[in-house]
This record gives sequence, C-alpha cells and structure tokens, in this order.
Amino acid sequence: MATLQKIRTRAGLLVAIVIGVSLAAFILGDLLQGGSSMFQRNRLEVGEIDGTSIQYPEFQSEVEELGEIFKQNYQTSQLDENMWAQVREQAWQQKIAEIVMGETYKDLGINVTSEELFDMLQGSNIHPIVQQIFRNPETGQFDRGSVVRFLKNLETGAVTQENRDYWLTLENQIVDERTQSKYANMVGKGLYVTTQEAENTLQASSKTVNFDYISLPHSTVSDDEISITEKDLKDYYNAHQEDYEQEQSRRIEYITYPVSPSADDYADAEKWINDIKSDFAETDDNVQFVNANSDVAFENVWEKRDDLPENIATWIFDEGAQVNDVFGPYPDGETFKLAKLHKSEMMPDSVEARHILLQVTTQAELLAAQALADSLKTMIEKGADFAQLARDNSVDQGSAINGGDLGWFQRGQMVKPFEDAAFNNKKGEVTVVTSQFGIHIVQTTQLGKLTPQVQVAYLVRNVIASTKTYQNVYAKASEFAGNNTSREAFDAAIAEQKLTKRVANVGENDRQIVGLENARQLVRSAYEAEENSILQTTQGSPIFELGDNFVIAVLVQVTEKGIAPLEDVKPRVELAVSKEKKAEVLVEKAKAALSGNSDLASVAAALDTEVKSANSINFNSFSIPGVGLEPAVIGTVTSLNVDQISAPIAGNNGVFVVVVTSETQNPAGDIAAEQNRLAQTLNYRAAQQAFQAHRDAVEIVDKRSKFY
Repeated sequence: MATLQKIRTRAGLLVAIVIGVSLAAFILGDLLQGGSSMFQRNRLEVGEIDGTSIQYPEFQSEVEELGEIFKQNYQTSQLDENMWAQVREQAWQQKIAEIVMGETYKDLGINVTSEELFDMLQGSNIHPIVQQIFRNPETGQFDRGSVVRFLKNLETGAVTQENRDYWLTLENQIVDERTQSKYANMVGKGLYVTTQEAENTLQASSKTVNFDYISLPHSTVSDDEISITEKDLKDYYNAHQEDYEQEQSRRIEYITYPVSPSADDYADAEKWINDIKSDFAETDDNVQFVNANSDVAFENVWEKRDDLPENIATWIFDEGAQVNDVFGPYPDGETFKLAKLHKSEMMPDSVEARHILLQVTTQAELLAAQALADSLKTMIEKGADFAQLARDNSVDQGSAINGGDLGWFQRGQMVKPFEDAAFNNKKGEVTVVTSQFGIHIVQTTQLGKLTPQVQVAYLVRNVIASTKTYQNVYAKASEFAGNNTSREAFDAAIAEQKLTKRVANVGENDRQIVGLENARQLVRSAYEAEENSILQTTQGSPIFELGDNFVIAVLVQVTEKGIAPLEDVKPRVELAVSKEKKAEVLVEKAKAALSGNSDLASVAAALDTEVKSANSINFNSFSIPGVGLEPAVIGTVTSLNVDQISAPIAGNNGVFVVVVTSETQNPAGDIAAEQNRLAQTLNYRAAQQAFQAHRDAVEIVDKRSKFY
C-alpha cells in the first residue's frame, strides 16, 4: 500500500487543497437564539453566486469532506484554525468556479468522457500526477502495472473506504483540470495576433534613445500660488470616480489590558524552584525528574563549550563542575532555572559516515525492511562491499550514487536517531536505526578530534500569570467598561487615564489584528455593531479575552463597498487637484523660458534648475532611472527627432522639458516570430482572464463572515 502514501503526499502537485471548518455547534447555537424563524432559508445562506443560494449545511459538508482529505494528505488528525480558514476559502473559490463555469462548459459541450479518463489513468496519455504516484522506486520509471493492480483492488473492495474516497477525489480533480484545459485551449484558439500588432510591438522596441531633460517638481510651487475651489474638487471627483472605489471595511479603536505576571507571580516561581532544588540534587534519575517536574522536557543533546549559555559554560569548564552538581537557581527571561550536569565525556566533534536507507510506509513494509536491514548489516560485517549494497538498495539516491557516503558532519546536522548512531559508533562499526525517513544501516568511517562535551539537565519553571493576576487585570478592564458605555465616554476616559488607544481597519473576512490573538470574534462583532457603539462578545460582554489581553473596543467608522463619498476622500482629491494646478503653473513657467531660449541649458538656467540625462529608453520602457514612472515622458522622447526640444510635459512627479541627444535603431525583428510570441502570451493569459470575465459578469454575495 505504499502507493496510497504517495497519493497523499504528492496529490498536492495537482491542486492546492487548502480547507477549513467551523464549530457547527456554535453556529447552530447562534441561529437557534432567534427562534424557529431563524431556520428560514435566507438565515442559513452562506452566500449567493449568480442567483444560486449556497446554504450553510451544504457548504459546511463540502468543507468537512475536503478537510478529511487534507488530513490524509498531511498525515494529521487535527487542523488548526488558520488552516481551516484557508480551506473554507478554497472551498468557496471552488464553488464559484463550479457555478460560474458549469453552464459555460455545458453550453459549449465541453466534458471529459470515460474513455478519456481511462486514457489518463492507465492508457497512452497518463496524467503527470498518476505518473508520479505510480513510479517504480528502483527505476524511477512509471509502473503501469501498479496502476492496474490498484484499480482492480479498488473494484473488488480491497482498499479502505477512506482510500477509495481519496482516490475518487483525485479522479475528480483530474477531470476538472482536463475540462479547464479544454476550455482554455478553445479560448486560446480563438485569439489571433495580426501582422500589424506584431509590427507595432517590434517598432516600439526598434528605437532606443538617450536624452537630456529638466524637471520641475510640483513641490517647487507653494500652496499660496494656486487656488482650489469646491467646484474644482467636485469636477475632479466626478471625472475620476473609478479611482475612489472602496471595499467594505470597519474601523475600530481599542485599548488592551495585558495579562502579564505580577511581582507575586515571579516570587512564587522563584520560591518553587528553590524548594525543589534539594530534590533535584538528590535524584538518581535526572531525565525522569525533569520530565515529571519541569515546564520544559529534557533535551537529549550533547554540547560543546561554545554551544552552552555563558554562565553554564563558565560553571562547567572554568569552575570545574562535576557530574550531578547543580547550578542555580537563576532567572532567564520569564523563567527560573536549575542546571544539573548530567553527563560529561570526551567525544568526537564530527564524524564521517555512510548509510543505506530503506523506505517504510506500511506495517508490512516495516517487517520486510527490518529483516533486510539485519541481513545487510550482517553482510557488511562479514566484508561485503558497502558501496555496492548502497547503490543496489538505498532509496537515498543522492548518497547511494557515492556508495552511501555522507561525508563529514557535526552534531545538529542530521536527524537525532541517525546522529546518535553515527557519533556513538566506533570507527567501522555498523548500526541499524529507524527515523522518520525509514530504516538506516549506518557505518561510521572516521572519527573527528575528541573534545569535552556535556549533557545538561535543565529544570525550568515558567513565570505565568496566576488566577489572582488574571482576576485583578479583568477587574480593571471591567471597571473601565462599566463606567464608559459610549464612544464619548470611551475617548474621554482614555485621555483622562492616559491610556494607549490603538486603531485597526478590518475587512469582513479578516481573522487577524496585529498584536492580538484569535481576533476573529472581535472582527465579527465590528460587523454586527452600530457605528460609534462599544463592541460586545456573543455573550453580550464588552470585554474580549484575546490571548493574554483583555480588549475593549468601539466601532468608529463604517465603510461600505462602492464609490467613496467625496467627503471621505476629500484629502486625496485635494492632493490630486493641487498637483494639476501646480502642473499648470509649471507648464506656463516652462513655456515662458522656452520662448526666449533655443537650447535646454539656457532653459534650465532661466528656470534655475539643472540638465540631467537618461539613457537606453525605448517605447516599452517601464520607468526612467532616477525619475520613476513617467509614461508621458517616455512616449514623448521616443517620438521626438534628435536635437528636437519638446514642449513642457506634465508628468507624474512634475513638469519636464526634454531633448533627444542620440538614437539607436535596433535590428529589425522577425514578424512571424513576434506574432508567435504574442500569441503564446495571449494563450497563457486566456484561461485566467476568460474565467475572470465570466466571474465579473455575475453577482456574487459572500455572507460567510456571519458563520465563521
């Protein structure tokens, strides 16, 4: 069954399955609060895509199915909330694609027949992911027989339901990919690049120019030199409304009451570590004692002097600590520690080793691999050629080609079981060990210089906030919340108490706020509250417990999706109008200078500025070095004749006057080749842009934030 393991670990090559789930009990409990009417269809609606209502039970079921596949893929039994959030997003995007493109595929008659699927799974045109899954580990080649055997087992029920579901999902992904590919090819075949288009793009890059220029930045015009009326602002706003489109958002202001250990908590931790010191010193089993009592488990590592903290290195190597001596207690950040010298030996600082790796993915393979490993070990000890055995048996092809040789390495460079075997071996000794990569037959071929190395057992007591500390901090937050139930009172109290007020702008589906843990509940509250109101938890409390912070927040601004009102974007409009007005002033100044001077140096002198240069610019250039994005300037210089001085150009950063000093005609490109290049570019963009066009043509209403 090694094949199924490969399916799990490699299926991600086809599509990224990122999936998530919510707590159904919480959601249903929230819905039940509104009585029986809450079960109406619209109250369970997660969203609407092109008129199709997506109901919570249906969507959640799909999310959970994908979640199970994800767990199999990564061999885990649990997904954290961040991964579930990604999963829900992927499930939503797949739902959009399914509904938006489903009718399109149907109308165009695009489908994948059973014969095509057979061909991709075991026929003449095997899908790449199937080729990777069913690859012979010895030859590296695709093994068609493995596919056939697996599919026969699938038909006869010789595989688990879990693996059956997994394989069927993979088949569906292959079908979806082929369907999308057919559509993309169809769209791509309908695109054509004309000869004129190819000639235009070649011409755009055929001439490269060097030019001199003077620039008059907008900042050289003072605000007093221009006049901006309310009509100017309205006219500009009306003409550029597309620049002021905004997404839905909420702006909150909040204060935090951090829960951090008090002086009493530090004193309690210090007392605990002092009280246990004698027991730690007397124990005969340092490892068990640490694992039973310390907040940090024993670390089975050997360390040289340079690897140790300075105080511990001094105690051991300078002060002559003996095995089972105890150092401390001593503070280390938010912990108190005791250090006990557990072991001290002269050991090699590095080793040279080689290995043979046998891969194990099932219990049956484990038994067979163990037997083979014991056999290979015996053969090596009797004088067999290790290098040849490695080339014949090791799945680590990177080292097998060198006879299994891994070269020299120090501690910390290999997985722990392998490292221990290599460093504990005598020169030439062979050991069999198991790691997460499989079974290793390890032979240490050389030992490095012997150096003193030690193992230290650390007994650690973390300083944490006690229940009393939590209660004290909560009482302060509760007092503030109880006395300040409006935005006005909230702001006044913050000013009076000289508290730090923080601000966050959050989208409806945001899950994080910088500096706060598990902030999703605060975001959801912001979208359920009225503007200028104090936010509340689902239990009606104004105090949110987010990680080690108690948070009190107020909703200060509601921004809906669409064109922002003029008043909301007035500063941006004023800045844009100011640039236009200042550009007009600068253009007139430049015109006056041009009227009395025939060369750029004289114009620069009249305008009290300097002449600068730019080189190797053509029509396709993205920007001008040292200047930035100036498409108007680039368009002008590539159309001017040599030594021709331009009229003033209103650019992004100011007003420019330019003169081309030289030009170079590049070799003419091949029109047919350029047509082919442009066609390939169009084909590459076809699928994504075609889908986006279909998506933009339908209405999509996302209500997931009400449930997750």
